[in-house]
Amino acid sequence: MSGRGKSDNGLARRGGGIIFEDSTRGALKDFLKSVIHDAVICCEHAKSKTVTAMDVVYALECQGSTLHGFGGQAVQNNPVFGPAAST
Repeated sequence: MSGRGKSDNGLARRGGGIIFEDSTRGALKDFLKSVIHDAVICCEHAKSKTVTAMDVVYALECQGSTLHGFGGQAVQNNPVFGPAAST
């Protein structure tokens, strides 16, 4: 017994945090690395030193995930990840 108790969905709560299984943790880590990398590229292109929420929205939409509530067609207006960048 690992001391976490039995959990049906692979998550356990302990000490106020969530403990993920190793496979879930690895997938989440890879996803976050990819999103942060793309957000930093967008930030560098804008010659900014601060990654904004819109940089993260652009990065997510570039990867095919849509985050609702942060403006309409964000990727189409972005000079880094928009249609002009793919040509």
